Amino acid sequence: MILALESSCDETAAAVFDPALGLTVELVRSQMVLHERYGGVVPDLAAREHLRSFPLLFGRLREAGVPAGITAVAVTHGPGLAGCLAIGVAAAKALALAWRLPLIGVSHLRGHAWSPFIAAHRAQPAAFEARRDALLPHLGLIVSGGNTLLCAIDRARVLTVLSATRDDAAGEALDKGAKLLGLGYPGGPLIEQHAGSGRRDAYRFPRGIQPNDDLSFSFSGLKTSLRYLVEKMTPEAVVAERDHLCASYQQAVVDALAKKTGTALRRGPGGDGATGFASLGVSGGVANNRVLRAALAAVAAEHGAEFLAAAPEHTGDNAGMIAFAAWCDPRGCNRDAQLALTIEPDLALA
Repeated sequence: MILALESSCDETAAAVFDPALGLTVELVRSQMVLHERYGGVVPDLAAREHLRSFPLLFGRLREAGVPAGITAVAVTHGPGLAGCLAIGVAAAKALALAWRLPLIGVSHLRGHAWSPFIAAHRAQPAAFEARRDALLPHLGLIVSGGNTLLCAIDRARVLTVLSATRDDAAGEALDKGAKLLGLGYPGGPLIEQHAGSGRRDAYRFPRGIQPNDDLSFSFSGLKTSLRYLVEKMTPEAVVAERDHLCASYQQAVVDALAKKTGTALRRGPGGDGATGFASLGVSGGVANNRVLRAALAAVAAEHGAEFLAAAPEHTGDNAGMIAFAAWCDPRGCNRDAQLALTIEPDLALA
């Protein structure tokens, strides 16, 4: 069994993964209320809260019988906020040293990349390897506040990054758009809430400026377009049109993500369309958006790929996906450094 810790940003989390059963313990302490008043995450405050939260989580882990049966300790060592990562890595080192267990460094992004597979393991742990192999090669869309990228996992479970954003991430664009419209933080869920009562075609926003054959994402132009539009409107008009603005803005984000994902599916794992991806997965905080999930499910069906969406509890910062990745993707983890493991705030996915 693997005990995993996660503290890359503003959630303090711990989880236990048993290959025979799945995730048996999942604990998360959120800081959303703390950071909401500032309109975003304050790194120093986040690190301080991790210091307060880990002892509380350790107490709950003891109540759950940990460390009995634990064979390794895994921890997110990047990417993320340096001070926050340092707290988690230090805590994991202390546990590994005290319990004389191996330490595994896991990329937060690799956790996201593998998170859509957690449900398949949960459904049939004993048959998971065959089920996983049937879902490969896999195309993954990781879409969150800090990252937007497409990656491929081949039949040998080697992960390759196909594209990323050239500027803002999709979640960042949603948060900034919400701020321009006078909404709170985090912006994505609030925009989705207002969009439910608005028209998606009320306003025309750009869908990115790259050529059709370029898989890269770009959302800075979308944010700028909204800012120029809002500046021309009175505050009263913005409030009156907020639902329509949210619906149109959200649709622009969804369309851009779905279009690039569809292009990658059409090209296939070889890039020439000769073979296809067996599955399409979506993960990260923005993956909770229902409009996005519906659009990607349709794109997957169009190209004959099975659609896998990470469960809501595994889309944000969570330790469940870190424990799962440590088990499912051992070659993609840092198992050599042990107690010399360092944080890597800018750690790349591959």
